[in-house]
Amino acid sequence: DNSSEFIPPCRTCRRQAREQSGEGEHHEGLSSDEELTPTEVDEFQKSKDNVLEDSRKIFEDVHADFCDIRKILLKFQEWKEKFPDSYCDAYISFCLPKLLNPLIRVQLISWNPLEQNFAELEEMTWFRAIEEFSDAENVSES
Repeated sequence: DNSSEFIPPCRTCRRQAREQSGEGEHHEGLSSDEELTPTEVDEFQKSKDNVLEDSRKIFEDVHADFCDIRKILLKFQEWKEKFPDSYCDAYISFCLPKLLNPLIRVQLISWNPLEQNFAELEEMTWFRAIEEFSDAENVSES
């Protein structure tokens, strides 16, 4: 029995339904299946605000030396300069991505490249800190 099968309404049917209901917010070329109702937009915004608020609390009880990427990388730079053999034996270049991953992810929670005023990755402080650390590593190796 195929009667329980969902058949999506055709484009013309959706357009007629919008016109009858008085919804004039549709833009031609955009899928009405992807349009959100005002209730859905409000729920999404509340959920997003809750996630952003929770993300601000993640590192609130962590000492500043251990939640700032620049300070962490400075510690590793000092280690490399003072004890190069130990630094090399610890394979730090392989460990840093896993170590910095949670810190970077928290900073990228609110980043949206589709927004008009989004910040470029290269402009973010964590990116510059890693770039400076990489440049310092390359200079000291050569």
